[in-house]
This record gives sequence, C-alpha cells and structure tokens, in this order.
Amino acid sequence: MRAMVLEQPRSALVLREMDDPAPGPHQLLLRVLACGVCRTDLHVLDGELTRPKLPLVLGHQIVGEVLALGAEVQGHPLRQRVGVPWLGFTCGECRYCTSGLENLCLKARFTGYDLDGGFAELAVADARYCFPVPEGLDALLAAPLLCAGLIGFRALRLAGSGEKLGLYGFGASAHLVAQVARHQGRRVFAFTRDGDTAGQDFALARGAEWVGGSSERPPESLDAAIVFAPAGELVVKALEAVGPGGRVVCAGIHMSDIPSFPYRLLWEERLVRSVANLTREDGVQFLQLAPRVPVTPEVTAFPLARANEALEALRRGAFRGAAVLAIPG
Repeated sequence: MRAMVLEQPRSALVLREMDDPAPGPHQLLLRVLACGVCRTDLHVLDGELTRPKLPLVLGHQIVGEVLALGAEVQGHPLRQRVGVPWLGFTCGECRYCTSGLENLCLKARFTGYDLDGGFAELAVADARYCFPVPEGLDALLAAPLLCAGLIGFRALRLAGSGEKLGLYGFGASAHLVAQVARHQGRRVFAFTRDGDTAGQDFALARGAEWVGGSSERPPESLDAAIVFAPAGELVVKALEAVGPGGRVVCAGIHMSDIPSFPYRLLWEERLVRSVANLTREDGVQFLQLAPRVPVTPEVTAFPLARANEALEALRRGAFRGAAVLAIPG
C-alpha cells in the first residue's frame, strides 16, 4: 500500500510503499476512502505533541470500508463503512474507564499518534472504537465529523446550555458546531482573525448572527465561549466576553501559554476548562444527531500524495471548513 509517513518531527511527510497491514484479533482491516486533515496532525508534525510513534502514518478522521475482520470481531459485516476517530484504545479497567471518562484513560492510545492512521490506502483499527457511518453520507463529508465534529460536540456540551455562544476561530470544528448550536436554538457569535472578512462571511453563512475579529468585544455579554484557535491569549479575550457564571471551553489538544490576567475576569463564578479527547458515547450521540440537524461540512479535497500541501494550507488558513484526503480504490 501507499502511505504518507512522518519519519521525524518538523519534516515533511514522505510517500512510501509499505506492506499491507493485517488485522489483529480485535481489529478491522479497512480500505481508506477518506481521511480528514486536522490541526492535531500539525501539532504532531511540528513536534508540539512530543511522543508520537515513529515512523508514523498520520490521520485520525478515517472513513473506511471493511475488507477483513480479526478473529474476535463481531457485528461488523464486510463492505460496511466505518469511521475511525482519535481515540483508538483504552484499558477499560481504570477509574476513568469505569466512570464514563474513558477519554482520560492514562493508558489510552490514539489514532495517528500512538497508532498508524489514515493517510494511507489501507488501515487497521480496533473494531470496538469504530463507528458505523450513516447511510447516504459521502465519505468526504463524513470524515470531518470524526474529530472536528466530535470534539466540537463535546466542547459544546461542556459549554453548558447557555443561549449566547461565542466561537473563537471559525474553522473545521466551529463551522460544524455552529450548525448544531443553531439547531438547538442558540445564538452564535463568531470571532475570526482580525480583518478576515472572508472568514466572517463564511461564519454568517453557517449560522452566526454576529461576526468580528478576535480582538473585538461582542455587542452582548455571552453565556459561554469555545476557543478552537490554539492561541492562549484568546482565553483571556473569551473571559472578557462572557458574563457572570459564563464558561470558557478550550477545545484544542495544544495551545500556546495563556497570559496572566486579573482575577476580576474569573470572579463571579466564571469557569475555564479544557476538552480532552472524546468518548465512544460522544461518537454515538453525535453521529445520531448529525443527520437530523443536518450537519453539512464544507470540504476541500486533496489526493493522498498532496498531504503535505493540505497540511500547509491548513496552517495558512487557505480554505474554509475542513480539508480531507480523498483516497481512490
């Protein structure tokens, strides 16, 4: 099979011919149809996430077709389309796993980080951590749901039920979360890079009622804000924008340092919290909800061999919505 391989951090991916993988007892062998390109992939590439398996096949938003089953796998027919998310394995025994917090399992392993991912023609994945892809949903549109959508959905739940929601950084996750939030009857306030009029137009088209630069204050005090951009200074901006009791949720796996800020911004029971990974229950709930909204990703497709170009376009903010590698059979 062909795969785009990370051999060392801070270096470009290399197109390699590799042996076809064989599924272990609990795994599925998948023909990869599409794989989303995520900012987490950039954090791995840039060495900001410091312990990847090397060499490594990146990619944790995989839509694949089942080609073969491991000996212990049940309930996944051949030719079924499944989605493979970031969470690739948990121990199932620790206090986190047994209390509904498997996303915090200290022995967790992650797709495209500890485990080879989907920037390849074939992949293997633990069947217990794969989700059936809704019928009729194109693979290119399904791929962003598996991280951008899932992490955004978890962040939205942790933001509480407030009506006025701010979204800082209007990219792959935020443009999906905005659609869910509007479906729930919330009001969306979108913050983009200062002067990014095209991004603000995109946010308006995806349901925002107000748009502005990240340095601006919204016209009303917000109930909650989700920070998708990996910029610590935006946490302070979000605290300034939320009212008493407001929640600020940091949705990224990596962020620059949060600068010091006066206690008055945290007072009146404001809350800052992070989102770490996802649970399988998040995946089940979101993939049931997404077709009902319906959640419709904006996708820019790249062929497998142009994965480096896709990553650099993501870094520059050169497209709206999500990037996806389209991998032909």
